[in-house]
Amino acid sequence: MRALMKEPKAIRLEERPRPEKKTVLEVVDLVKLYRGAAVPALNGFSVSIGEGGVLGLLGPNGAGKTTAISIMTTLLRPTSGRLTLCGVDVLKNPREARRLIGLVPQEIALYPSLSARENLRYFGRLHGRRGKALEGRIEECLEMVGLEESADRQVSTYSGGMKRRANLAAGVLHEPRILFLDEPTVGIDAQSRNLILENLGRMKERGMTLVYTTHYMEEARQLCTQVAIVDGGRVLAEGPPAELVAGADGCANLEELFLQLTGKLLRD
Repeated sequence: MRALMKEPKAIRLEERPRPEKKTVLEVVDLVKLYRGAAVPALNGFSVSIGEGGVLGLLGPNGAGKTTAISIMTTLLRPTSGRLTLCGVDVLKNPREARRLIGLVPQEIALYPSLSARENLRYFGRLHGRRGKALEGRIEECLEMVGLEESADRQVSTYSGGMKRRANLAAGVLHEPRILFLDEPTVGIDAQSRNLILENLGRMKERGMTLVYTTHYMEEARQLCTQVAIVDGGRVLAEGPPAELVAGADGCANLEELFLQLTGKLLRD
């Protein structure tokens, strides 16, 4: 946790005694400057989360959240900085790190001409799973996201909510140590959103570590053990949601704190 400061925009919360949890993800001073860009997409971005924690990345459009997720999941290399995952140096050993990672991207990462079952079988084999163990795990994941009765339909025929739920199933099929989710509930029906959040809550209870981007403040308050408010490629505030709000002047909730730190100008 970080202590609340009035001067710079970054908020820090006082250190308090808390149960020690093994650090799963540690990100230190990431910088990412895209070729031709005038300013970096990430500029000293630093976060960490322990085992079984849920880190919510909150920020306006263009704040750097997706770039951060892409670097943390080895899809991009930073310009500079350090990144470790379960003690593995991600930048030096990306292949080893990928075995620990699950990813639910913002875009639907499924083959539309295949069924949900066929997609899961394909991704499971990529992760080295075979035979009865794989088929059993596929059934577990389909049941988890409520798609067991639609498992053999082409994904192209699915509603938006069904696609999001199948996307989640593909991300957790191999039982990763840490799961990254980039706006997994955007644009879907209330029932699908509720089912996804219930499943993420169960994963948290079972000790999986989650890193989660969302524009929905209520989701962050409900699910996250830590939130990091991000803008301009850096972390402006980090800590448990309730403690961040309690330590901020004139803020009644997380949304008010978010707007206080990032402003009310539109970011289209």
